[in-house]
Amino acid sequence: MTGMNATTGRQLDELDHIRQSVRDILTTPIGSRVMRRDYGSLLPELIDQPLHDATLMQAYAAAVMAIIRWEPRVRVQRVQRSVSTTSPGAATLAIDAITTDGHAVAVEVPVA
Repeated sequence: MTGMNATTGRQLDELDHIRQSVRDILTTPIGSRVMRRDYGSLLPELIDQPLHDATLMQAYAAAVMAIIRWEPRVRVQRVQRSVSTTSPGAATLAIDAITTDGHAVAVEVPVA
């Protein structure tokens, strides 16, 4: 199955469309979509929180719960964090998932 690039309108293959979808889900604050108020994740609410282990665990949970709810084409296998050493307070979530037909998908989403 193919999809459409949200920026260019060009065709995306299934794995790229899944990556785009996961990024959109995780970066959309819950309540911000007019006709789908429950779409998105709690991840944007954590942006200004202290970058310590408790916040990172909340980020992991928010990411996995949103992906489970809104992206049925994948199952999350692992979530890891990468904290920037050059940009204070910046972190990235690296999400490894597997599609329902067995393909591996890796997605990186900036947290702060």
